[in-house]
Amino acid sequence: QVQLVESGGGLVQAGGSLRLSCAASGRTFSNHAMGWFRQAPGKEREFVATSSGSGDRTLYADSVKGRFTISRDNAANTLYLQMNSLKPEDTAVYYCAASRIPHSGIRVGAQNDFWGQGTQVTVSS
Repeated sequence: QVQLVESGGGLVQAGGSLRLSCAASGRTFSNHAMGWFRQAPGKEREFVATSSGSGDRTLYADSVKGRFTISRDNAANTLYLQMNSLKPEDTAVYYCAASRIPHSGIRVGAQNDFWGQGTQVTVSS
């Protein structure tokens, strides 16, 4: 059974940093796109960043470009999101996703992809 488990969320002051982790189990995801999404209270879930299976291709939302870095350790089957210069508007539940089908691209986030349960990030002003 595939599981994605996020960790590393918490409360941080504006300008601070956090590193999220997403540990995958039940399948090797080295050939799957993986990504991060977030959902703030009262808003729809939105794309944050995605990585190809090898990590050689990444894509970021404009709102986090230059502040967040997505990376992965395929040997550990783990995805990371380094978040720097955090802002109050980054407050949300952050979700990890992995493409259900292996492919060489960066597309991930479909409803039938694999999703974690989320980790709360709160940035105080």
